Amino acid sequence: MKKTEILPKDIWNDEKLNNVNEFIKNHSDNQSKERKIKNKLLSIQYKLEDYIERDDIEENEVLDILDFVKMYLKALDITKLDLANYFGMRDSNLHKYLTGKRKLNPEIVLKISSFSHTKPEYWYRVQVKNELMKLKKESAKDYEKYDYKKLLSL
Repeated sequence: MKKTEILPKDIWNDEKLNNVNEFIKNHSDNQSKERKIKNKLLSIQYKLEDYIERDDIEENEVLDILDFVKMYLKALDITKLDLANYFGMRDSNLHKYLTGKRKLNPEIVLKISSFSHTKPEYWYRVQVKNELMKLKKESAKDYEKYDYKKLLSL
């Protein structure tokens, strides 16, 4: 009896892929509005976690806190003005925190964290990551001299 190799196309052909896509669409269509929102929020949280953990972020992939907050606002179908009012602050002040023009403070972080059901540390980590990437891009050479090997060789 001759043995034949099973190829990927034997397992995943167009018909099977269409069946899987149809199953996913039907399952998604039958979810409650609340479940759909929860799925969107989880997706954003995963993007946030991935962004924090990635070391290979290109310049065109840099995301501000505002970018993540906008994702939440879109998923929940509310405006930044609604959020600012909900937080008890002016929209312009909130915008400055979200764009990095003002440093995050614990009160703002706890509000965003509570609103988005995420860990407060995530928001600080996005801010610090972006600041470090910017500084490294602007003046990486200035910091190369602070290598412990150079100190030990003196």
